[in-house]
Amino acid sequence: MDPVLGGALLLVCLLLLLAAGVWVGVALLVCGYIGVTLLSPAPAGSVMATTLWGSSASWALTALPMFVWMGEILYRARLAEDLFEGLRHWLNRLPGGLVHLNIYGSGVFAAVSGSSPATCATIGRMTIPALKARGYPNAMAVGTLAGSGTLGLLIPPSIILIIYGVAAETSIPQLFIAGVIPGLLLMTFFSGYVIFHALTQPERYPQAERGVSFGRKLHASRRLIPTLALIVGVIGSIYAGVATPTEAAVIGVAGALLFAALSGSMTLKDFWAATISAMKTTCMITIIAGGAHFLTVAMTFSGLPQRLAEIIAASDLSALGLIGFLTVLFIVLGFFLEGISIVLIAASVLLPMVKAAGIDLIWFGIYLALVVEMGMITPPVGLNLFVLKALTGQDIFRISMAALPFFFLMLAMIGLLTVFPELALFLPERMLAD
Repeated sequence: MDPVLGGALLLVCLLLLLAAGVWVGVALLVCGYIGVTLLSPAPAGSVMATTLWGSSASWALTALPMFVWMGEILYRARLAEDLFEGLRHWLNRLPGGLVHLNIYGSGVFAAVSGSSPATCATIGRMTIPALKARGYPNAMAVGTLAGSGTLGLLIPPSIILIIYGVAAETSIPQLFIAGVIPGLLLMTFFSGYVIFHALTQPERYPQAERGVSFGRKLHASRRLIPTLALIVGVIGSIYAGVATPTEAAVIGVAGALLFAALSGSMTLKDFWAATISAMKTTCMITIIAGGAHFLTVAMTFSGLPQRLAEIIAASDLSALGLIGFLTVLFIVLGFFLEGISIVLIAASVLLPMVKAAGIDLIWFGIYLALVVEMGMITPPVGLNLFVLKALTGQDIFRISMAALPFFFLMLAMIGLLTVFPELALFLPERMLAD
């Protein structure tokens, strides 16, 4: 069999299995096994065992279960309530009022959880009832939460960036730092849209709370101290070079447990539930990662990634043209696959093309996080849409329409990042220079 034809058949096989509802990790393993059997004289079982062990034995990957566990602990602690009370007096006077709590609350929680669904659920359980009780527009309350909940994929410590860093053999600390400026800019985009909407339709928003003194705001801000301490402990230790991502994850878990103990917001039952949930999530990610690595081996035997890289190198398609093509591809994939699968499939098949086009892998990791964010709010498998459906009881179509403006804001952010790659590369380059 022609190797390139074999590679194409593997991709078709993968799409058919995914369309049939087969678990992503299992589909990847099956396609990898078929590929190695057809395209290589090596024993497929031995290759699969070796590949699965090698993919799971990465030291950098040990940060993953710790960050997942930290997010699960904070999800069950009283962090969202403290964020709400600490931020609401500062944001109340902005046009759009407390809707901004969804944006900035999600941004802060993302910096200590790394998970988009956890961010969306934790913040939403506090803000959705409060915004509804105060008469804020439902579409804006739901839409901002859907969009801002995705910040957990971009703002460090992002689980997606850890997985990409391991798959692409790229520095995870540099990826973490690279996500800071784009994440803050995306929050600004979201907040600016809310302000514009509130200024053009002020009758739809309740009057701002008045008479809140500066001292009262400062007093309420004390509730942000545990969260800010966690952010400094996790992200600050990585940026300062005093801790690796794995060590920073341990710091985060210890801080989250201390926060939960001091606040008295976690029972032994909650702790056990957080541990079991983190274990399940880590196992799911590990299986998908192992399957993706095995498929990468099969693809290497087929020669398809190398041939595609040669075509890109020999064609007149610029890096900008490639990014445009990949953006459309990833948006389509986002309709059917969740983010981890997209990242691992991209790392398996597309990285040779990206390297051939001369695209920086750190920049590409941030770009990939952004396009995966978009998939989190697109039906039919956008995870944040299902989280919001559970929180609000509304149908997926209505939630999707509320999230649509934020989908286009993310698309604009991708355009800005493409035109000004320094937005993602400035801090990592400075980190290396220091």
